Amino acid sequence: MIALTRTLAAEGAPDGIRANAISPGFVSSPATDTAMDDDARQYLLNMHLIQRPGTGSDVAALALYLASDESSWVTEQNISIDGGWTAGYR
Repeated sequence: MIALTRTLAAEGAPDGIRANAISPGFVSSPATDTAMDDDARQYLLNMHLIQRPGTGSDVAALALYLASDESSWVTEQNISIDGGWTAGYR
């Protein structure tokens, strides 16, 4: 993912095209709610600093920021939106 984002950003930059990646952690959805039992869900949540699953709205807010002019100088980034999972196991 990182190499692809880097390549796309380098190729698009001369034309004002930005390329970024969004890497979500555990996001609650009908699919995850059906596929996971309470033990599996708790196991995953225990690895997050913020002790709740993400939501589609959490990820959408980041996507909206990246699509806006407010992020006009952001490119070639892989942004983790994972409730602190990448910070390390608690």
